[in-house]
Amino acid sequence: MTIQQAIVRFPEIALLTRDAHYLRGFFGNLFKEHSPLLHNHYEDGSLRYQYPLVQYKVLHNVPTLVGLGEGAVLLLQLFTQIKQLQLLNQTYPIYEKHITTTTPQVCTLPNQLCAYNLLTPWLALNQQNYPLYMQCVSVQQQSAMLQKIMVANIINFFKAAGYTMQHYLMLHPNFTPATTKFKNQTMIAFKGSFVCNAQLPPLIGLGKSVSRGFGTIEPC
Repeated sequence: MTIQQAIVRFPEIALLTRDAHYLRGFFGNLFKEHSPLLHNHYEDGSLRYQYPLVQYKVLHNVPTLVGLGEGAVLLLQLFTQIKQLQLLNQTYPIYEKHITTTTPQVCTLPNQLCAYNLLTPWLALNQQNYPLYMQCVSVQQQSAMLQKIMVANIINFFKAAGYTMQHYLMLHPNFTPATTKFKNQTMIAFKGSFVCNAQLPPLIGLGKSVSRGFGTIEPC
C-alpha cells in the first residue's frame, strides 16, 4: 500500500536537533483549533495516544515537518500560510520553504531487506522496559531486546498507516547506546542502523516522542 506524505522544510533557519520540541509547541499552539493531530491533545486536554501523524524535527539543522495521511493533508492546508516562526523569544521571518509531497510504499517484503539509519536518537526504553534492559547480562541480550522493541515500533506505525502485515517482520539491529536530553532529564537513547524486510517512508519517527523528532529514520 501507499501513504500520502508531506515534508515541509525551512532551509533559511538553522536550529539544533534538541530545538524540535519548540517547533511542536509553536505550531501546536498556533493551529490548536484545527486538529488534535497537530499537537496530540484533544479539546478536553486529554492526550491522543495514537502514533503521531504530524512530526516536528530538526534534521541537519533544518526545521522540518513531516505529515502522514491526514497529517499530510493538514500540512498542505495550513503551513503554506506561515510567514514567520517564533521560537525561544526570537522571530524568524520565512522567505523560503520547501514543500514536497509523495506517496511512499508501506509494506513488508518476502525476499528483500531494506537498510535504515537513525538520523536522530531513538528513545526505545520506557518505565516498564528500562529495568529489564538494565538487567541484561550481555550485549547480546540487550541487542535481542532492542530488536523486539524496534519490531513493535514498526508494527505500531503500520497500524497507524492502516497497513496489515503480509509477511513476518524480520529485523537485524546495529544500535549503540548514547544519552540525550528529554524534558530536562538525561535519558538513554540509541544511535545506529537496522536492516529489516519492510519498506518504510523516509523521515518518519519510531519509538517514543516521535512528534518531537526522536527516532527519525532514513533509508540508506
